[in-house]
Amino acid sequence: METKLLKKHGLILIGTLLGGVGGFLYWKFVGCASGTCPITASPIGSVVWGAITGGLLLSMFNKPSK
Repeated sequence: METKLLKKHGLILIGTLLGGVGGFLYWKFVGCASGTCPITASPIGSVVWGAITGGLLLSMFNKPSK
């Protein structure tokens, strides 16, 4: 059962993980100096938005189920 789930949604999971890491790294090294940026002011916001973006981006490459 787990193998089917990973085969079906593996790219989305990888994109979510990579996007979350990318969001954290963006917050860490670029961030927002004034603290008024709604997404990059906190690490949680950056990680969430990065994970959503990464998951959506790699979900485009999933083959449609039959």
